[in-house]
Amino acid sequence: MSGDLDARLLAAHAAGDSAALVRLYSDAADAAASEDAAGFFLTHAYIFALELGAAEARQIRARLVRMGRDTG
Repeated sequence: MSGDLDARLLAAHAAGDSAALVRLYSDAADAAASEDAAGFFLTHAYIFALELGAAEARQIRARLVRMGRDTG
């Protein structure tokens, strides 16, 4: 993960900006060096999306299912 993305994640956590955290964790998953790392970041994105009731939760869950990290 790039230093810039890490800094933006930390800032979003500090600000309590859950919508930004969904986007940023999804971006981190896209940029992850391994499937394990991608799954870790997507799980975080999914949790924040669920808490917000965000439409993205369905798409994120579908990715987790395809990765074998959630049951369909």
